Amino acid sequence: MSNETPLDAIDREIIFHLRQDGRLTNVELAKRVGLTAPPCLRRVKRLEESGVIAGYRAVIDPEAVGRGLEVLIDVEIYAQDRKSFEEFESIVAAFEEVVEFRRMYGRPDYFIRVAVADHAAYEAFLTGRLSGLPAVRRLESHLTMKTIKTSP
Repeated sequence: MSNETPLDAIDREIIFHLRQDGRLTNVELAKRVGLTAPPCLRRVKRLEESGVIAGYRAVIDPEAVGRGLEVLIDVEIYAQDRKSFEEFESIVAAFEEVVEFRRMYGRPDYFIRVAVADHAAYEAFLTGRLSGLPAVRRLESHLTMKTIKTSP
């Protein structure tokens, strides 16, 4: 929406309610933000087309799909040239176990969040896939004691 008008209070309300429940009907959403259905739908479509609303998704319980163990990994790499780190990123992003992958400023070079079934699956991932990559200099794993807050 960079070339368009900034978000107004109603746009922000629409975003708030859709973040809480992306399956709201347009009629219910319109009622919650104080509009009738047609102008509410136009606003939602504008927010989608401009990229403010990038998509909708189901939030899945990791335990229910055999991914109950999440590990956060700090990664430092040897590579400093663009080709090497782009290759590293492409490989790691393709790993099914990786649910979040970020290039960081400073140290560590990367932050990876991995979801696997259990400790044995994590060990297999770490030793069989991630640590074997030639760019990897150092890995540091962090096991979560308790998740306090998470946002979709």
